[in-house]
Amino acid sequence: MGTLSDRSNLKSDRMTQDRYGIPGVTTFENTKIVGIENIKFGRNIIIDDFVFIYAKKKIEIGSNVHISSFTSISGGEEFVMEDFSGLSSGVRIFTGSDDFQEWGFGNPTIDEKYRNIIRSPISIGKFCVVGANSVILPGVNIPEGSTVGAGSIVTKSLEPWGIYRGNRRVGERDKQGVLANYQNFLSSQ
Repeated sequence: MGTLSDRSNLKSDRMTQDRYGIPGVTTFENTKIVGIENIKFGRNIIIDDFVFIYAKKKIEIGSNVHISSFTSISGGEEFVMEDFSGLSSGVRIFTGSDDFQEWGFGNPTIDEKYRNIIRSPISIGKFCVVGANSVILPGVNIPEGSTVGAGSIVTKSLEPWGIYRGNRRVGERDKQGVLANYQNFLSSQ
């Protein structure tokens, strides 16, 4: 087992890796991005190891965004994530999904004309955080300032500046406090 100094150097080396060489974006050896040409990146973005992004259509990722390990973004429709937002570990963003309530059957091995696929864009606003292992389904809008608790399944759009467990609003964020702190941040830059 290495010394503390050895482990610090390893961590430092790992932090400087950048698999894709995207200006202003830190990625790692096990970050997987398919369709990178369809993604517009802001700056100061961290996309951790074991994140999977499949960009069949346009994806926009704002500035000062963190996408944590074991998160996936897929489904074949557009996705927007605005500035100062984060996806915690294990979040699933599905812009497309099979609907098995009606006539559709199968999976990706079956031609889409036999499947009832629901695809709809998803947007996550400025100052939003989605808690670990949450699932966001097609067509959901998580507006400015909203937070989603860990383990949530979000099936419909939310309202701004709320604290949510699933679709249920359980509290209010301190909008004035967040915006004042944001102004302090801007002043320090």
